[in-house]
Amino acid sequence: MPRKDSLRERPYDEKKAGLEEALSYIKTGDHIFIGSACGEPQYLVHGLVEKAKHLADNEILHVHTLGVAPYAKPIYSDRFRLNAFFVGVNTREAVAEGRADYTPVFLSDLPKLISRGMVPIDVALIQVTPPDEHGFCSLGVSVEITKTAAEKARLVIAQVNRFMPRVLGDSFIHVNDIDVIVEHDEPILEAPQPPRDVVSDRIARYVSELVEDESTLQIGIGSIPDAVLSSLEDKKDLGIHTELLTESVVDLVEAGVITCAKKTLHRGKIIASFAMGTRRLYDFIDNNPMVEFYESNYVNNPLVIAQNRKMVAINQALEVDLTGQVCADSLGYVFYSGLGGQADFVRGARLSEGGRAITVIPSTAKEGAVSRIKSVLSEGAGVVLTRGDVDYVVTEYGVARLTGKTIKERALALIGVAHPKFRNQLLEWAKSHKYVPEEVLPFPEVEYPEELKRYVTLEDGTRLLIRPIKPSDATMKQHLFYALSKDSVMKRYLGPLKSLPWDRVWPYVIVDYQNEMVLVAVVSEEGFESMVGIGSYSGIPGTELAEVALVVRDDWQGKGIGTELLKYLIELAKARGFTGLKAWVLVENTRMMHLFRKCGYTMRYRVEDGVYEVLIDLRHPVETREAETSESL
Repeated sequence: MPRKDSLRERPYDEKKAGLEEALSYIKTGDHIFIGSACGEPQYLVHGLVEKAKHLADNEILHVHTLGVAPYAKPIYSDRFRLNAFFVGVNTREAVAEGRADYTPVFLSDLPKLISRGMVPIDVALIQVTPPDEHGFCSLGVSVEITKTAAEKARLVIAQVNRFMPRVLGDSFIHVNDIDVIVEHDEPILEAPQPPRDVVSDRIARYVSELVEDESTLQIGIGSIPDAVLSSLEDKKDLGIHTELLTESVVDLVEAGVITCAKKTLHRGKIIASFAMGTRRLYDFIDNNPMVEFYESNYVNNPLVIAQNRKMVAINQALEVDLTGQVCADSLGYVFYSGLGGQADFVRGARLSEGGRAITVIPSTAKEGAVSRIKSVLSEGAGVVLTRGDVDYVVTEYGVARLTGKTIKERALALIGVAHPKFRNQLLEWAKSHKYVPEEVLPFPEVEYPEELKRYVTLEDGTRLLIRPIKPSDATMKQHLFYALSKDSVMKRYLGPLKSLPWDRVWPYVIVDYQNEMVLVAVVSEEGFESMVGIGSYSGIPGTELAEVALVVRDDWQGKGIGTELLKYLIELAKARGFTGLKAWVLVENTRMMHLFRKCGYTMRYRVEDGVYEVLIDLRHPVETREAETSESL
C-alpha cells in the first residue's frame, strides 16, 4: 500500500480514483470519521459497506447524520461499530440496543479532543466542492468538526461533488491535503422545514416577545426553534451566530429582518458551522460573502459567543424539573440526541451583554398523556443544563423566568406554564417536598388569558405592560406591598396593615379571570419585571356588581397608571356581564375619587364613617369627564 505522503503529494488528476480503489486504502481496525449532517458523503458511505469487504473491527465516528447509516445495521456488526457524538433518528435504535456507542461531548470541545488524539481518527471520509483556481475545496454545508477531522486523519478520502455549495469562512481544505479524490455528483442531502403546528406557533409567539431588535440569535434543532424564526418578521437588524443554519434564516434575510448590521462580532456576517435545509438554502449560502462557516471550537466557544451583544440562545428540551434542571439528550435511560451545542450557547448567551438563554418545550408528550414539566426528571434522564444555566423556560402556556429565583419561585413559575391538567398534581408534590408553602391555593385549571396582555405608553413616554396576574407573581405582589408608603397602604386597605404574609397573598394571585380579575402594571428593566401597580375586581355574590380596588406604587403615582388600570378593568368587567363596579374609598383619598369621577361612566356615592361608598354604573356612559350625583345608594 502506498505511503500517505506519496498519496498526498500527487497532483489532483493523479489523486482521482474509483470507489473501490479509494476504499482499499482503509485498513482493518481504522477509526473512520464520516462527514456530518447534510454534508455526509453518501456515495462513499454506500461503498464502505458494499465494496470495502476487507474491513473488520472498524470504528465509525460522526456527529449528526441525516443520510444513510448502513454501518449501524446488525448485519454489519462484525465489521463496524458506530460511535456517535449526537444520536440521530437513523442510529437511535443501534445505540439503544448496545450495537453502537454514544459519546456525550460539547461540540465546542470535540475539535480539541480530536486534535489531541483523545478521539482517534485514522481516516476521514468527507465531501467537498471542486477546487478553485488556487486549489482550495470548500467543505460546504458541514464544517463543524469535519475540518479538524480531515487535518488529523492519516488518510483523507474526499468525494468531490459539484452540487456542494462553496461556503466562505474557515471552511477550506487544499487539494494538497487530500489523499484520494472520488469525483461523484449527487444532490446534497436535504432537511425540509418541519410542518407548523399550533403548539410550536404559540411557543414561538412567546419567544418573539423576548427577542429584542438588534439581537444576535442561535437557533437549535427542532420544529419549535424553526417556528420561532418565522415569528420574528417585525424585528429589526437581527444577527445570526449559530452552529446550525436553517432555511427560515433565508426568509428573514430576504425580508430585511436579518441584516447582521448591529452585531458586535463579525458585523454584517451570518456565522455558523453547518447547514441543514433544502436546495434553496444551499443556493443562498453558495459563495455568499454574507455567510461564513467556522469550526465548532470557534462558533460554539462560549467566550466567543458572549462577544455578541444581546446574544439570544433558543434551544429545545425533552424535560424540565421544578428546580429548572433541563434534560435534552435522553428519554430516561434511552439516549435520544446529544449534548450538541446547547450548553455552549446557553452559557455564551448568559455571559453576553443583554443576552438571554431560552429553553423551549411543549408542555406535554405522548399526545397529552405526560407532562414535560416534571416534579423530578425521569429516572436515567441526563442533565444537559443545570439549575443555574437557564434564564427562561417557554411552553405554549407562557414564559417562566428562572434567573435569580428561589426554588419556591421557580416551582411556581414552572407549574404556571405546565399544562393546566397537571398543575395541581405538580403543586401537591411541591408542597409535600417543602418546595412551596402549604398555604398556596390550588391553581385554576384554566389557561392563562395571554390575549389580555396590553402594552401602554404613559404621558412621559414610559412603556409598561398591563396583564392579568398569575400565581408566579406572588413574590412580586409582596414586593409591591412592602414598597408602598403607610399612607398608600391605609388608603388601599382602609386601615393600617403591617404585613402581607403568604396566606394573604394567594387570594390575589389565584383568580379565575372571569368572576375575578386582577391586572398588574409591570415595567421591565434588563428582562426583570417590577410590579408598579395593581387593579382588581371581584364579583359580589347575588348581584351583577363587582368590587373594584386599585393601588399604584408611590414613586409611580401621578403618571396615569391608575387611569389605565381602571379603564381596562371596566372594559373587561363589561365584557363579562357586570353592570356596575362598587368601591369603598377613604374620604381623604381624593386622587382615587378623581379617578372614578373621570372614568366615563355615571358615578354615585354616599359617605358613612369617613368612607365613600361608590357605585360606577357601567350601563350609563357619560360624555363629560366628570359626572357624579349625590343620590343615595
